[in-house]
Amino acid sequence: MFGEGSSTYAEFAVLSAWARMPEGLTFEEAAGYPSVVETALRIIRESGVRSGQTLLVSGASGGVGSAVLQIARDRGITVIGTAGAANQDYLRGLGALATTYGEGWVERVRELGRVDAALDLAGSGVIRELVELTGDPRKVISIADLDAPKLGVRFSGVAGSVPDALAEAVRLITRDALHIPVEKSYPLAEAALAHIDSQAGHTRGRRVLVV
Repeated sequence: MFGEGSSTYAEFAVLSAWARMPEGLTFEEAAGYPSVVETALRIIRESGVRSGQTLLVSGASGGVGSAVLQIARDRGITVIGTAGAANQDYLRGLGALATTYGEGWVERVRELGRVDAALDLAGSGVIRELVELTGDPRKVISIADLDAPKLGVRFSGVAGSVPDALAEAVRLITRDALHIPVEKSYPLAEAALAHIDSQAGHTRGRRVLVV
């Protein structure tokens, strides 16, 4: 079984939602799915993007971004992803049109196509540019910039239905439509280091704790 709960940095924990692990998935891999898939499903839904449209994902190489790219592709949505230079091939491997952030990134995105909706996953001060690219603050969702509402952009920080997200994760994993790699595993004693590394950014996929 795998799932999600509170105070789960422990050998034994009470889960609030759970599902049977798909065959072939390790416990380390399974740990990286529940919260990121729930977040990805929620913000794709809130953005209103539909099949045949294009979604821009700022900060696309982390766990949530990896899930968004694959779920969107499975739904017939074109995705443009921004990430560091080292992660361009990774984004392309997940089916995204990739470009780097930094100076000139807005024009690089425009060259890749029209943007119908956008997600801010990194909180790197790009809300104004995302609104400019979509033409409407209601088409932009942030999970990382607490000041986003000042520009009319929704901040989405409240979890939705985790059981539904787990069921969807199992469905996608079983169909080989979703894979979120584990970039690094940490023993429980190094939990603080895991948080420090995660907050530094540039993660490809997920970091997990092993008890």
